[in-house]
Amino acid sequence: MNLASILLASGASGAQSAAGSITVMIAWVAGCVLIMYLLMVKPQKKQQRELESMLSSLEVGDSVLTTGGFYGVIIDISDEVVIVEFGNNKNCRIPMKKGAIVEVEKAADGIETESK
Repeated sequence: MNLASILLASGASGAQSAAGSITVMIAWVAGCVLIMYLLMVKPQKKQQRELESMLSSLEVGDSVLTTGGFYGVIIDISDEVVIVEFGNNKNCRIPMKKGAIVEVEKAADGIETESK
């Protein structure tokens, strides 16, 4: 064996290991992106869909919880604004955006739980 064949053999294996390490690095990055998508983006999209379906199913008479922590009853609904009545005082009616509603309890559900 001469010196030239030894250098060529070591150069070829060095090129293969460099290409292999780049492939491994790309696989790690792709795996990290996939894990981040599965742990962060997908659950957030699911939660957003649930919130949109809840807000689209609002009806007059539903009891709601607002982002401020107030409980009230919906008395009127338009496209983006709902009018909510708070407390026993019939004069306390506040218009607010639908996005300020966090939780909804349907009027029919409330009647069923009270009768039990």
